[in-house]
Amino acid sequence: MTTNDDLYTDPLLDKADAEEIVDESGVEDDVEFVETDAIGDEKKDKEKLKKLRADLAQAQKESRDHLTALQRSRADYVNLKRELDEVKNVTKQKTTERVVMDFLPVLDSFDMAMGNKEVWEKVDKNWRMGIEYINTQFHTVLSNHGIEAIDKAEIDFDHNLHEPVETKETDNTSLDHKIERIIQKGYKMGDKVVRPARVVVWRVK
Repeated sequence: MTTNDDLYTDPLLDKADAEEIVDESGVEDDVEFVETDAIGDEKKDKEKLKKLRADLAQAQKESRDHLTALQRSRADYVNLKRELDEVKNVTKQKTTERVVMDFLPVLDSFDMAMGNKEVWEKVDKNWRMGIEYINTQFHTVLSNHGIEAIDKAEIDFDHNLHEPVETKETDNTSLDHKIERIIQKGYKMGDKVVRPARVVVWRVK
């Protein structure tokens, strides 16, 4: 004898046939059939996975964009800081150079006052020593700011350092184009000449 349960589980019957047989057998019409859609569930899972992958890709892209922007900002900051440091150094150098140029006449006056040894030695010793000490202080301050005097004689003439104001003839070939004496000291700041030294140059006859 075939029961209702056997009808629903019989692989040779589909749902419609089973319902027809049930109806004919007098089974009540309120029996509910529940279908499971495995393919539909799999499709939903694939769509969720696809969306998650899309969200991940978008998040990774935004992360790369933010990292690129951060790196660019850091590079801009480094470049700006370097430019500001360069401007600061140039400004400092130009300011120092202007101050030195203003003080050069004062230094020249010291050199002129002490240049004549015979007259200078006749000045009161205490007063003379005080002036010499002030002159030394002056040159110490200049040295601390990278200012160096161009005041060496008996060296080769260098058109970058020296301004020839006079030539002196000699028979000694070893003195040719050497500095005979300094007329006015020159000064340089680092490699830059603030003022060339005015000199007398030996020249072979």
